[in-house]
Amino acid sequence: MAGRQDVNVDDSLAGMTTLSVHNEEQTAMLPVSVDGSKPSGRYVLVAGRAHEKDGLRQTTTTGVVKPGVTYRVAGWISLGAGAAWGTSHPVRVNLGVTTDDDENESLQVECGAVCAVAGGWTEIMGAFRLRTEPRSAAVYVHGAPAGVDIKVMDVRVFPVDHEARFRQLKDKTDKARKRDVILKLGRQTGAAASVRVVQLDNAFPFGSCINTSVIQKPAFLDFFTNHFDWAVFENELKWYHTEAQQGQLNYADADALLAFCDRLGKSVRGHCVFWSVDGDVQHWVKNLDKDQLRSAVQSRLEGLVSRYAGKFPHYDVNNEMLHGQFFRDRLGDDHVPAFMFKEVARLDPEPALFVNDFNVECGNDPNATPDKYAEQVAWLQSCGAVVRGIGLQGHVSNPIGEVICAALDRLATTGVPIWFTELDVSEPDVSLRAKDLEVVLREAYAHPAVEGVVFWGFMQGTMWRQDAWLVDADGTVNEAGQMFLNLQREWKTDVRGSADGDGNFMFRGFHGRYFVEVTTATGCRMLKTFTVEKGDSTTLMVDLGDA
Repeated sequence: MAGRQDVNVDDSLAGMTTLSVHNEEQTAMLPVSVDGSKPSGRYVLVAGRAHEKDGLRQTTTTGVVKPGVTYRVAGWISLGAGAAWGTSHPVRVNLGVTTDDDENESLQVECGAVCAVAGGWTEIMGAFRLRTEPRSAAVYVHGAPAGVDIKVMDVRVFPVDHEARFRQLKDKTDKARKRDVILKLGRQTGAAASVRVVQLDNAFPFGSCINTSVIQKPAFLDFFTNHFDWAVFENELKWYHTEAQQGQLNYADADALLAFCDRLGKSVRGHCVFWSVDGDVQHWVKNLDKDQLRSAVQSRLEGLVSRYAGKFPHYDVNNEMLHGQFFRDRLGDDHVPAFMFKEVARLDPEPALFVNDFNVECGNDPNATPDKYAEQVAWLQSCGAVVRGIGLQGHVSNPIGEVICAALDRLATTGVPIWFTELDVSEPDVSLRAKDLEVVLREAYAHPAVEGVVFWGFMQGTMWRQDAWLVDADGTVNEAGQMFLNLQREWKTDVRGSADGDGNFMFRGFHGRYFVEVTTATGCRMLKTFTVEKGDSTTLMVDLGDA
């Protein structure tokens, strides 16, 4: 935090809360921040907390926080007395701001949350962006049950330099998404030949959700057809849509959308077989007793998965298990999620079976930390489930590149491929929305564990989240949409030159499908297509001697 760092207690909530400064004895064991910095080891102990909201208030220097700027909230949190060693509790970080319009009332802006652990330090990965200039601002650290001491280290607020991060990603992107290629034309053909190499499509897929209404819109259809490789049905495959009333099956909408995608040559994600959040389970299912529910689950599995065997390359098996466990609770069986995975695989062995959840990449949800998600995958695998995909929904606001990267790094340790499955970036200012979208897409594309990105829609008036569209209702591509198109162009290779004396032409290109045009010294013109596959560090040799 720039300037003086004042530490005060919010008197209105403090009660008997006391603050004291200490040094962490095991400094060598402190983890390194996602930005590479090392914690100082000096922390404030917040003790005597009589209420969950009791905590620490740290003021910012006047004039430091400006509107329209993305700020990172960083620091470290641990739990002290009152929490058994190894136990965890949510601790939240808010920004309290007052403006000229607020008079003396403080507006609380959520800007991060951690699952703090007794005996360890957890990094704060918060972010915020204000709409108006504040008269004053202070960071509040609170949460954990009353009676549990909180340790707070190195809390600071600073503006995010997205451009600097993008420069850091350049080499990482090159390593993850490009390969050296030698086109072997042969001495006779290649001598003095001119070569033009153009990438037709990138191997990294992008997709969008669709529904039966949006595909009737010509502007939507045009953008979807030209810029996306994959689709996912917004609601039409969900259980509450295909069987809103018990026994009354309706696959007509899903059949129509699948036929539509088949005509366009688009692959489709199967979303979703089940949904584990109580509020997204239809009433008739909730009214079943245990035996009836078990029978209904089996009928759903056999009805849906058998019907569409071989049609969906991906399935989200039991959606949002970090945020709900309806089937586990109602059936009284912790192994139900693994059973669902194994049954889908039995009925249709080909699809990659995914977990799928939200907030994991944001650093603001104690229920959905990357550690918890990775542990969920490991638990499913230990129960015999074959998990071949990790879905990050990507409903984000104020994204921070380093925070997203840290989540991806942790999930990558599972060895399971990652997809962004429902990406939308909500921000009223379309210029800021474009920059936020660029943050997410560059991080996803630069990370070798990420294998695709699917948007949760893109057109104004048709999206689940407000202020997230890329294309206006009249078909005009806005600044955010243009950013997406610019990145798609940036991630394609177009090179030209001359073959060397051995008839070889060397270049480094993005993975994907290409065509090459060779014009010999005699004016003979030859065309051929080839594919640059993702590979190791070896150079790809493409023999075009017989072109």
